[in-house]
Amino acid sequence: MLSPGQLSVLHKFKGILFSTASSRELLDSLDSFDAREDDVFLVSYPKSGTHWVAEVIENIPNAKITITTPIELGDISKFDELKTYSKRRVIPTHLSYDMLPVDIKQKQCKVIYIIRNPKDTAVSLFHYYRDNPNLPYIETWAAFLELFLRGDVVYGSWFDHVLSWEEHKNDNVLIIFYEEMKKDFFKSLKKITTFLGMHVNDSEINNIAWKTSFSEMKNKTVKESHDPNHTICALTSERNLVFRKGVVGDWINYFTSKQKRVFDELFTEKMKHSELARRLKEYS
Repeated sequence: MLSPGQLSVLHKFKGILFSTASSRELLDSLDSFDAREDDVFLVSYPKSGTHWVAEVIENIPNAKITITTPIELGDISKFDELKTYSKRRVIPTHLSYDMLPVDIKQKQCKVIYIIRNPKDTAVSLFHYYRDNPNLPYIETWAAFLELFLRGDVVYGSWFDHVLSWEEHKNDNVLIIFYEEMKKDFFKSLKKITTFLGMHVNDSEINNIAWKTSFSEMKNKTVKESHDPNHTICALTSERNLVFRKGVVGDWINYFTSKQKRVFDELFTEKMKHSELARRLKEYS
């Protein structure tokens, strides 16, 4: 059951919590979406680096793409809005694989899936809940972590989300690790451009790295007023809410040793067959 505080900003659809910014009517109609064969979907669990990867793609010279607003944001008029873009569409979403419109799967559209250490993701989502008026305010980190571990947060369980995409990693899906991108930006960008059939030289990569550094994106956001057309997150159009720290390993400042143990036990149980989980340990 949702509390009165949650009911005003969240609703459940197929057992998963969504912000009321994603209307039930739109979620119900996802399978009527017409995909184009050259569409690219930028997918992640919330607070995993979607904005960063979107900015990176947007800064590729001659990319000839348009980054749209998320497919699940708004009402049924969303599909008419998406039809208006003439350039190649890069469409962000936080949907799990199971909820993705069927036409995307049938046309084997390219998908970039961004994954981040779940402990850092949880800390980032906690702050997002506290700062974002579109999400219920959660008093303490301990209370939030309980919700996160149960999957009682927007977009449901991190574990289920990642596993749903891992199962389809061979279906035209490129998996990018947030931590690897922080560690070796050149390598990650080359993976993205190769996957999208684009070409960048070293000086262009250096320029993209500078323009999409965390401090540069944060400064740019402070100067800009929020632009609803530049909304990459289905939970807010306030871009200044998006950039908090962007660091790797901040979770250590929040988790008690008991919380870490509980988290690690659940991670081991849920992700025991996951190759991505093993790779996450290398990067985190």
